[in-house]
Amino acid sequence: MRLDKYLKVSRLIKRRTVANEACDAEKILVNGKPARASYEVKLNDIIEIQMGKTPLKVRVLKIVEVVGKEGSSELYEAL
Repeated sequence: MRLDKYLKVSRLIKRRTVANEACDAEKILVNGKPARASYEVKLNDIIEIQMGKTPLKVRVLKIVEVVGKEGSSELYEAL
């Protein structure tokens, strides 16, 4: 699954366009490297979101196309 779509589905970022813009501005790192929106997310990837005051760092646990509001937090683990 594309990085921008994963960020939206997991509700780490509200909209896919915002996720896309954050990737273009190099505010999203995957495994310590700036990632493009088209990056294919894999299990156990470490995603760092450097937006706002505090950076957020998560590990990918699941990759699914559709998930409900309650299940979105099961897709990742905060580090």
